[in-house]
Amino acid sequence: MRRRDFILLLAGAMTAARALRAQQKAMPVVGYLNPTSERAAAPATAAFLQGLSEAGYVEGQNLMIEYRWAEGHNDKLPPLAADLVARKVDLIAAIGGGAALAAKNATTTIPIVFMGVGDPVATGLVASLARPGGNLTGFSNMFLELQAKRLELLSELVPQARVIALLMNPTQPNSEVQIRAVQEAARAKGVQLPVLMAGTETEIDVAFASLAELHVGALVVAGDAFYSSRGEQFVALASHYNVPAIYMWNYFTTAGGLISYGINNIPVWRAAGIYASRILKGTKPADLPVQQPATFELVVNLKTAKALGLTIPPSILARADEVIE
Repeated sequence: MRRRDFILLLAGAMTAARALRAQQKAMPVVGYLNPTSERAAAPATAAFLQGLSEAGYVEGQNLMIEYRWAEGHNDKLPPLAADLVARKVDLIAAIGGGAALAAKNATTTIPIVFMGVGDPVATGLVASLARPGGNLTGFSNMFLELQAKRLELLSELVPQARVIALLMNPTQPNSEVQIRAVQEAARAKGVQLPVLMAGTETEIDVAFASLAELHVGALVVAGDAFYSSRGEQFVALASHYNVPAIYMWNYFTTAGGLISYGINNIPVWRAAGIYASRILKGTKPADLPVQQPATFELVVNLKTAKALGLTIPPSILARADEVIE
């Protein structure tokens, strides 16, 4: 090859490389911080990606996503958040209160869209729902209100239960506030409320094993991102120990749980994807109000109720959005 041809070829290659780097730099990068696993979060993740795609962002085409999974270990969230910040992502999608706080503590400049947060004001994520301020906005799941409501429903379903336990993950940012809310509901119903703490698979097993000694007649399983990945474990333990339990998410009931009351995460995650796309296009997080769910789902599993020897009251059946037979 002649020297002149070689120089022209080299110059062309360098130009192409610069163009490729420019294209890659122009492609926004979203950091996806999730306290659970890829498998457990698959439906919610798909909904988030759908929201992004509806707004024109398709992963692998004009958007890159850096996934970070804590695999149920909340202590991993801060270093994972710091890693995303070091990666200089354009936005962080944080699932759950622990992930949102980790992201907030890691950056004051990168926009953050959170999902599945109980009380973002009380936990210090935002200044207010209407005017979040700062670099965060997102979607609240109203944990506090729903925890108390679930105890009320369970007391109505199992009126003979004088002891209803609450199972809570101690690593939740606002666990103490949630406990107080359920304690108030328990006092109003005249039932005792032992609080059991479990933040690992083994601790969940131990908590269920202690129910008989505490004379627990029913169990409220608190909403938690880690718990959401342990649905099969919860349902199996509730069946093994013959304890009526209420959950936050409908897929617990679909998997054989007795009853669930909470929000449907799929539309929320889709809406979060749309929020993220608006921010990528230039909207400031402070200008997007934190949204709260407007509808809630009550799902009852009659097959499980029969196995537990329970009759679902007509008052609950009339309110149920879905009855599994």
